[in-house]
Amino acid sequence: MEENNICRGNSLLYELYAGFLEAKENWKEAYMVYQTGILRKAEPLERLERAKVLFLDRLSYRINASSLQKTDYNESMEMEKSCVNPWSASTTKELLERINPQMMKYAGYHPSKKAYSGDVALSTLQNSSRNKIVKIGGKKYEIKGCPVKGGFAQVYKAYVNSNPDEVVALKIQRPPFPWEFHMYRQLDQRIPDNQSSSFGYAHRLHLFSDYSILVCDYLSHGTLQDVINSYVVTGKPMEEVLCIYYTIEMLHMLETLHGVGIIHGDFKPDNLLIRYSRSNLTEDGFKERSGPWRDQGLCLVDWGRGIDLHLFPDDIEFEGDCRTSGFRCVEMQERKPWTFQVDTYGLCVVIHMMLHHSYMEIVKKRTSDGGYMYLPKAPFKRYWSDLWKDLFTKLLNNNSGNDCELLRNLRKSFEDYLHSDDKLLRKLKELLAKQRLLLCSA
Repeated sequence: MEENNICRGNSLLYELYAGFLEAKENWKEAYMVYQTGILRKAEPLERLERAKVLFLDRLSYRINASSLQKTDYNESMEMEKSCVNPWSASTTKELLERINPQMMKYAGYHPSKKAYSGDVALSTLQNSSRNKIVKIGGKKYEIKGCPVKGGFAQVYKAYVNSNPDEVVALKIQRPPFPWEFHMYRQLDQRIPDNQSSSFGYAHRLHLFSDYSILVCDYLSHGTLQDVINSYVVTGKPMEEVLCIYYTIEMLHMLETLHGVGIIHGDFKPDNLLIRYSRSNLTEDGFKERSGPWRDQGLCLVDWGRGIDLHLFPDDIEFEGDCRTSGFRCVEMQERKPWTFQVDTYGLCVVIHMMLHHSYMEIVKKRTSDGGYMYLPKAPFKRYWSDLWKDLFTKLLNNNSGNDCELLRNLRKSFEDYLHSDDKLLRKLKELLAKQRLLLCSA
């Protein structure tokens, strides 16, 4: 097909040919096939680039470091020597082996070398799960509703021992994946108690040779994606004061996380659960997050791509692609090293979705000093606050190491704006009450 100029513009040709060569252990030729397809901009190009990244992950896992150093592929392979892909199979395997003694001491950690042998085959839950009982660790979990499906896992709502007053989320994953439980336990240790409700809680992990079952808190009020969608279907823009409120929440989250050496790695609206206060909101306590405001806000979940910076050198930089369409930071798009940018870019995308109801596209603009800067392609509305342009400009062009001070200053600027007018807080209270009524009834 290659020699006869057939399908040379289709990425599948290069992906399958490279896969054939990889199976024959012709690593260098397989790599060159990926490169050829990318240089020809075969479509869909993003799929081919993603396949190449996965190939490099497999390659780094199979070939030892000395043989990699003897192979001069190109600058992307040079990057692999100086940077680390935190999500590669080899990195994850090495880290899990290193922290295994620590994992064994975690409360709620239940490892087993045997396969899961419960009465209900876990593979059957995907098709018909309602009211089935999963027995693990001396408890019975009655599955309710349809699963939320991810790449390798399904999340189910479940009653503990059939008690509707004790509801949890079961995350069932194959192959087993204990890393997320480590991230939850590190959150327990590092996050202050008055902020812990913003990051979820894992009760226990049952680890088998074929599956892992993570038992977490269950929040029933939907996600920030649901909030955005509720505006999209009506064709109305989300009120700016509500966008500001959720932006403050997310800035505070990342400020806290990055300050304790944790990167989420998959920051998007699907992973931001809505929290509502049990009592009515007041105009007091908003800035201090006291009273009813302490229980109101967002909860960041799904820590499977979390990065524990305490396990890496202080000056570590990462390479690797999150492969989530629309959430690849500038550094990933340009194949440059990154650290906290993976989260802050995700934050910018979420804010863009609230403001514009669309994913963010960026443009590279020349500056007066001969440099360049990145900005969203979509224009800012004239009646919006200038705070938005300031936020996108600073977060999309931040190349410094730790970004906590930047996040803190941005958060305070939005908080000061809300406090500058009593009418804004009153309007925010009304909108949150209306939103709760709408989403909870749905």
